[in-house]
Amino acid sequence: MRRGFTVILITCFIGIVTCLWSPPALALTQIKLSNLNYHECPQELSEGAVTSGTTMAANCFIVTGKAENASNKPVYDADIFGRIYDANNEPVMQNRTRLGSIAEVPPGTSDFELRISVPANQPTPLKLKQFKAAGFSGQVRR
Repeated sequence: MRRGFTVILITCFIGIVTCLWSPPALALTQIKLSNLNYHECPQELSEGAVTSGTTMAANCFIVTGKAENASNKPVYDADIFGRIYDANNEPVMQNRTRLGSIAEVPPGTSDFELRISVPANQPTPLKLKQFKAAGFSGQVRR
């Protein structure tokens, strides 16, 4: 009987010590993206642009907008998701919704920009749809 009590006491002690020394949880935080727009890249960024994995000519664009972090903490490594369509409503990036990332989003509303390459044969204007972002409240180790 005394041995059982000792085992329970040691188990409780280990549980309490583990809780006190556990690292902080890194929760995924949603970031609202708004005021989306785009413009052509400056000449020095767009020279020789090709689409991913091919040698097809591409046009370079910078997507800009506002990122709203409603939490009280900075958000790091926020992945940007969205869909981009050309003037004919054809997808610009087949089978791909992750478009890039924002290194740090401070609390409140801030500006962001994202560079994208679009195949040169896809007509503009582009349509930016369903944009959102999500990141972590602490730095993710690389």
